[in-house]
Amino acid sequence: MPGLSSLNAVGVGDPNSGFDLMGLFMSAHPVVKGVMVLLIGMLLVGIYIIFYKALYVRRASRETAQFNESFWRSRDIEQIYKHAQMLRWSPVSQMFLAGYTELAKIASDERLKSSDDKMDNIERALRKAQAVEGTKLESMVPFLASTGSAAPFIGLFGTVIGIMITFNTMGHGAKLTDIVPHIAEALFATAIGLVAAIPSVLAYNYFTRRIRVLRSEMETFEQDYLNIIKRHFLH
Repeated sequence: MPGLSSLNAVGVGDPNSGFDLMGLFMSAHPVVKGVMVLLIGMLLVGIYIIFYKALYVRRASRETAQFNESFWRSRDIEQIYKHAQMLRWSPVSQMFLAGYTELAKIASDERLKSSDDKMDNIERALRKAQAVEGTKLESMVPFLASTGSAAPFIGLFGTVIGIMITFNTMGHGAKLTDIVPHIAEALFATAIGLVAAIPSVLAYNYFTRRIRVLRSEMETFEQDYLNIIKRHFLH
């Protein structure tokens, strides 16, 4: 059959034919190829962010648990301070260091007579440290959300361009052997978009959940720390 022979000519239906991804990329239209390069770049950056943030969040969570254990177990604030200095990845320990530094400042500042003024200064220091640590936790994560939402549409754009080229080729009376490669290129662009988007969406949801837990721990620590300072250090 003519149709079947045409399909076999381009390797469709032949179990021994290879699936040459590099060949699809190299033979793609320049616009489609540019879309593929952009998506591959987004994929590689996303993979780097996923691995980096996974290590960062994991270590931050582990060191936060270590600090909380030390904070509630020890009665020596100097010992807690020394331990917190070693836990640089923990956002809670960094909040403690900020509060401890501010407490030392106001203890030697004779201009602050009121306990309320002193508490306000400590609270501002804690809030500033919390904002800084929250920014560190969330850094680069929005890129994953952007990749997850935009990559499929960028890939679809490449697909549309590929299909337009295919239709233009068909308009000049091309054979099936001339049309199939363009269709494959178009679908390849969509596939790359999905490959870039799926892990980014999953990783974004995961990191958002873990960061929300750490933020909750920071907020809880702020209230507990202020209560302890007010009860034991400021009268």
